[in-house]
Amino acid sequence: MTSSNLIPLSRRRLLAAAGAAGLLAQSPTLRAQAYPSRQIRIVVPYGPGGGTDILIRMLSPAVSASIGQPIVIENKPGAGSVLGTELVVRAPADGYTLLAMDSALLTNPGLRKLPFDTKRELAPITMMATAPVILVAHPSVAAKTLTELMALAKARPGSLNYASGGNGASTHLAGELVKIAAGVDIAHIPYKGTGPAMTDLLAGHVQMQFAGISSVRAHVEAGKLRAIAVTGAQRNPAMPEVPTFVEQGLKGVDADTWWGLYSPAGIPAELATTLNEHFVRALRSSEMAGKLAGAGFVPIANSPAEHTTMMHAMIDRWAEVIAQAKIQAD
Repeated sequence: MTSSNLIPLSRRRLLAAAGAAGLLAQSPTLRAQAYPSRQIRIVVPYGPGGGTDILIRMLSPAVSASIGQPIVIENKPGAGSVLGTELVVRAPADGYTLLAMDSALLTNPGLRKLPFDTKRELAPITMMATAPVILVAHPSVAAKTLTELMALAKARPGSLNYASGGNGASTHLAGELVKIAAGVDIAHIPYKGTGPAMTDLLAGHVQMQFAGISSVRAHVEAGKLRAIAVTGAQRNPAMPEVPTFVEQGLKGVDADTWWGLYSPAGIPAELATTLNEHFVRALRSSEMAGKLAGAGFVPIANSPAEHTTMMHAMIDRWAEVIAQAKIQAD
């Protein structure tokens, strides 16, 4: 009998487990194969019903089926998206806590002092999609076109207001750019996400709102809201009847929304690659194409490196725009 056969069975199992764990720790390939072994949490730093919430809930079932683990969406609104973002920044960089975020991630560094460094403390996984921002009005507003609306605003300075999904969001900046381009005084009313803002707009508590097409399309089609204009160089296929700001003579309202997926900084490259592959597969699937287009989303689905370059450039660009336009976070 050899000496190895004299080792008790329980001890041999422990030694084998320890050896496997050591091998796993040394091998990026094996670590990637073992991930994920439990559910993945994706934090949305807004209340339910906004573009970020809609997009990630559209994608998560397909990603969950592909990756083989449940995906749980948690809405954590507060402080203009900073609360939920910081929650992810402080989480372990193990691939089990992620952030789904809109353009506020790109604009916040130029608008306010943050409790984290966006560029250094978040790791981009993929830029998921982009979409125009649409201006909608409650039917009680006595204007059917952008020209009529701007004339009304000039005739009654400070009497009109617009809601947004929060300070620093593209839906806020679109409103500020309209004010600058048209030379009008319209009050900004920020909410903790597009959903709560939409509830008040539908009830007539606010007069207008800048939002994503995915949040307003059904309400416009039902006659509960009036679509005024969309950002972008051309009309969006999801609502082709709505003219752009440029078509209606107002240039400079360049505030399309971008949605990205992020991990806390320090995530192993192989885990970031695994996540990227599953989300890119979902975003580019034929099954998802119609759903995304119908909600006004244009998929991007780039690599972590491409998204990192894009994110840093857009943060710098928005910081310059915000400074030049003297836009404040209210």
